[in-house]
Amino acid sequence: MPLWKIHGDGRTVAPGQVVAPDERLNWPATIAIGAQHVVAMFGATFLVPIITGFPVSTTLLFSGVGTLLFLLLTRNRLPSYLGSSFAFIAPITAVNSGKALETGEQIAQALVGVAAAGVLLAAIGFLVQAVGTGWIDKLMPPVVAGSIVALIGFNLAPAAWNNYKLQPELATVTLAAVVLFSVLFRGFLGRISIFLGVIVGYVIAAVTGQIDFSAVADAAWIGLPEFHLASFADPSAWALVPMFLPVVLVLIAENVGHVRGVATMTEDPAINKHTGRALIADGLATTIAGSFGGSGTTTYGENIGVMAATRVYSTAAYWVAGTVAILLAFSPKVGVIFNTIPPGVLGGVTTALYGLIGVIGIKIWVDNRVDFSRPVNQYTVAVSFVIAIAGFAMSWGAFQLGAIVLGTVAALVIYHLGNAVARWRQTGADDGGPIPAVGPLGGDPA
Repeated sequence: MPLWKIHGDGRTVAPGQVVAPDERLNWPATIAIGAQHVVAMFGATFLVPIITGFPVSTTLLFSGVGTLLFLLLTRNRLPSYLGSSFAFIAPITAVNSGKALETGEQIAQALVGVAAAGVLLAAIGFLVQAVGTGWIDKLMPPVVAGSIVALIGFNLAPAAWNNYKLQPELATVTLAAVVLFSVLFRGFLGRISIFLGVIVGYVIAAVTGQIDFSAVADAAWIGLPEFHLASFADPSAWALVPMFLPVVLVLIAENVGHVRGVATMTEDPAINKHTGRALIADGLATTIAGSFGGSGTTTYGENIGVMAATRVYSTAAYWVAGTVAILLAFSPKVGVIFNTIPPGVLGGVTTALYGLIGVIGIKIWVDNRVDFSRPVNQYTVAVSFVIAIAGFAMSWGAFQLGAIVLGTVAALVIYHLGNAVARWRQTGADDGGPIPAVGPLGGDPA
């Protein structure tokens, strides 16, 4: 039995129809759509290693490998590309005081955190596969989930400024290009505005002589990626692991949202049954990448955009995209070209990108109509945001908890403890009746 059934005439998608995950168009059309997925994932996937100091080619390799592993573990029923997760940027750069990693030792230490996050995500996937996702909704209701996603983006704001101020003119032009592309274009081009903005900034930098291409000329066309082994035997590396664990909450939200999105767009509720497998696959892909030098992975909204625009949800296109990514990873020249991107270009795109991560969190509140007249919701957001933006940190010898960890813990504790106290008060106090109270913004006490 073939892996995919041919949809219709194999060339077109009729109005009102979609190409289901177990279907495909003819191979020329499938390859063309797979190429679109490569372009869609490329802009975001290569930015993570550029910003963090990880090898670009290695990250690209493990994104391709992770994608193929994802397709296998979800039984070829869930279309997705596993690209580099931006949620890992903050804890990775925290290893070097908020800057890109500069030595092999720093990379090896950060990889322990990436791999540990992958193991935890896979473990949660097995739990979801066994009991469902209801407990996730209780642990991370929309106000908490949105806060955690948003605070990771806002915590990165100083890193964007550090690059921006080095070449402010170039950064401003790049940022303007990103914004203009996003509002001028609809569909696919609008969804890759970050990628297009990088191209504009890079071309301007090249024309004005701000890029040194000597390393590009010396690089080979074909060669092995640069591998790094995670330093699992280094106790100081394990002290960094707590900074990475909150990222798992973001990965859960992204994966669950991806599965539900595909199920809705294909009108196939049975796809939701693969949520646990999606988490397991992403966890294993992240663990493998973290063990050998790649960044952690996640499902990609950019590729959801391609599927929505083309109405082609065939997993065959993702087999093409993953394979192409692996092939590109074996070209050192490709990796060197990305490493020539000037800091001004990075500063421009990350100013938009990190803010967009924050907006995604806020969108979770809007979509779920979070009630901010409730003081417990107000303080859940208020405290966690200030902790993240200000860069709070606590240290006990070599052990340190950074702003993302503290902000995440604050959001979870304030929400759940606040609601527990509110429920206790509503059962009555000394007189056995409810105690009325008014919140700081005029809302109910909880």
